[in-house]
Amino acid sequence: MSGRKIGVYVCQCGGNISDYVDVDKVVAAVEHDPDVVVARSAMFTCSDSTQQEIIEDAHEKGLDALVVASCSPKLHTVTFRDVAKRAGMNPFQYTQVNVREQCSWTHTDDHDGATEKAVRLVRAGINRTRLTEPLEPIVVETTPQSLVVGGGIAGLRAALGLAEIGLSVFLVEKEPQLGGWVAGFGHMYPHGRNGADLVATLEQKVRANPAITVFTNAEVMSKSGSFGNLQATIAVQGERLETITVDVGSIVVATGFDTYEPAAGELGYGIDGVITLPDFKKMVDASAGPLEHNGRPVKTIAYIYCVGCRQGEDVEGGHTYCSRYCCTAAVDAALEVAAKGDPGLRQYHLYRDMRTYGKYELLWNESREKGSLYLRVPDDEPPAVEKLPSGGLKVTTRDLLTGGEEVAIPADLVVLVTGMVPRENGELVSVLKLPVGNDGFFNEIHPKLRPVETIVDGVLICGACQSPKNSAEAVASGLAAVTQSGAMLKRGFAELDPMVALVSADACTWCGKCFDACPYAAIEQIEEGDRAVAGVIRTACKGCGGCVPVCPTDAIDLQGYTDAQIKAMIDGLLEVSCS
Repeated sequence: MSGRKIGVYVCQCGGNISDYVDVDKVVAAVEHDPDVVVARSAMFTCSDSTQQEIIEDAHEKGLDALVVASCSPKLHTVTFRDVAKRAGMNPFQYTQVNVREQCSWTHTDDHDGATEKAVRLVRAGINRTRLTEPLEPIVVETTPQSLVVGGGIAGLRAALGLAEIGLSVFLVEKEPQLGGWVAGFGHMYPHGRNGADLVATLEQKVRANPAITVFTNAEVMSKSGSFGNLQATIAVQGERLETITVDVGSIVVATGFDTYEPAAGELGYGIDGVITLPDFKKMVDASAGPLEHNGRPVKTIAYIYCVGCRQGEDVEGGHTYCSRYCCTAAVDAALEVAAKGDPGLRQYHLYRDMRTYGKYELLWNESREKGSLYLRVPDDEPPAVEKLPSGGLKVTTRDLLTGGEEVAIPADLVVLVTGMVPRENGELVSVLKLPVGNDGFFNEIHPKLRPVETIVDGVLICGACQSPKNSAEAVASGLAAVTQSGAMLKRGFAELDPMVALVSADACTWCGKCFDACPYAAIEQIEEGDRAVAGVIRTACKGCGGCVPVCPTDAIDLQGYTDAQIKAMIDGLLEVSCS
């Protein structure tokens, strides 16, 4: 396509880009390129003022396409597509060039090189944009029903929230009872409520709501269909195995977490009196007065933090992440024990770093005021726990707060403050194509902008299956999934990205290689006259392009990133530098 009118805007990003890239030189290098009618720099192209300037330029100069050189497209693709639409342009004739993550942040030590690379990247974006065609979103009708997988506190609250906005809900729980971990807890932070009572109240509301169908002893066995119109098969184990197929528009995954189980001998685990935080919590909840263990009063407790978390990369299968909630959970448990009225109780907290974040810092201060002592131990020297001949325990460590002196603590009870670990969900991952991060938890698209959406359209995640969370955070993410489902399903239709694969039936010989390469089951065999050819299920295709290079007859192209556009981008990258 010739005779285009392209607007190019290069962002300074408050110094994130302009500190390492000469933005003015980039603008000067491309402002006279063919079809570029305006080129400008801006402090923040995503700001309301710059968005308005782009719209004004579009009206004054008749722009029909847009190139924005700024940060990752993950952040602002939707933002600038909306700007293009408001300016009267087709939103799919917009290109976002990443000159922050892929250029300025990558080449902080080479200002000239970063500037030259930025010019080449922007020129590649212009070349792609020159060949764009106006596309229209794929519009699909949606089913006003949702499937919630997991009946813990996040799943219960999500199911109730979905029903409250007028959607029918199918709630699937693998265990015989609803409630998950919270159902077994007494007093909980940060709200001070009883976990079992909290779950009982939620369960009562869920079971009383006619819009919610509850399946326990049940699992999701298969999923088919496309965005907004999914079919899920549920296997329910009763007197006999029964399978039920339901039609839903969205699936909310809230399968929860497991707690770390120390290996035998790890920090004394297996010795009588060495217990994990969940077991200690049960002991505290069950005690009406001062703690006892094996019929003997507990006078001294030693807490060892970061058990099963923040492990070194040299630990096979280790968990390098911080589990977030466990510092505050241990401090809160210590406050509960202190409140049981034993004036002689001594509590020692052996920590590497305390992370009672936000308002939970107040709990930490309160615990110190009520007698808890905190000792900071070395990262590379975990405390040693041994059984004494007298029957008690001894914990030996070094305290970095007193110059690294060795400290020996006699204890009646040692609590290993264990963190959350991802639950084994291999079958569900396979069925729903859930994205799994390096830490084993499910991955969202973006932690701030799209915090509960996954790359699988219509499949959302919430609660501690996504990352370690306390109960309040899990509920908040469950309600975010409700909001997102409501936005997708309540208006009765949804718009999908049209940048999907296209098959040339004349060139296709149906070898099946594209079918095998597609991770989203978006390729099917169809009949074209008397021939079998590949067909693309447009509502299932994610535009990943995985099918394109494997086709031996070059019968597949990708809308928005055609072969011609990719070649033009390569030409732009190889053009003369900005010097």
